[in-house]
Amino acid sequence: MKFDFVLSQWSAWAPGLEVKDDRLLDRANVGLPNYVPKMLQRRFTPLAKAVFNVAYQCANNVQDIPMVFSSAHGEIEKSLDMLKEIQSGAEISPTVFSLSVHNAIAGLFSMAYGNTQEITVIASGQCGIAPAFFEALGILNEGVNEVLVILYDEPISDFYPVSPFKLTSSSPCVLVLRLALTGDGIPLQLSPSRQSHDDGEHAVQLPTFVRFLLTEQRALSLGNQVYSWTWEKK
Repeated sequence: MKFDFVLSQWSAWAPGLEVKDDRLLDRANVGLPNYVPKMLQRRFTPLAKAVFNVAYQCANNVQDIPMVFSSAHGEIEKSLDMLKEIQSGAEISPTVFSLSVHNAIAGLFSMAYGNTQEITVIASGQCGIAPAFFEALGILNEGVNEVLVILYDEPISDFYPVSPFKLTSSSPCVLVLRLALTGDGIPLQLSPSRQSHDDGEHAVQLPTFVRFLLTEQRALSLGNQVYSWTWEKK
């Protein structure tokens, strides 16, 4: 089965990619847009700031658009900091805990934009970035015009053992995609297959997909040892 859609707009922050492109934010550009309330800004981690800054490039009328957030590890570094505080005997506030959960950034996004549309948060494990696309395509086929897909990850602390698995990348990466079924943009086709791959999990696949968007490469296959997915520029 093949799924057709249009990538109408995209933006990324990928410090590990030494490429110049208008859709790539500068390495140091991780500040917050002015629309974010001051009282809310103090809750933001560096990863959350990067997500907001990249999303701002695709954010016209974003308060009225469903969104799909996808990350392998979410705010895992904040969770680690919280555990260290507990170990030291410090008390943890409910606010600190609420900002460490997997949907923390999605919640901040909803509050900042006043978005009351459908918001899905995915932790796809070995399935990588593909589930975010399938979720977005499902929403689009329910009749909405556009879906914003926000993919992000940051390197995992050495505290967590990751070898020999491909769970983490050497640099953070944020990619925001505005998807539709029709209209102007880059026509893409996504198709699953039973061909096995060893392309790592979400954090490793994400910069690979950004490179695919930046080059003339016509097709990209990503997957795990069970099955894979192919994105093709039409």
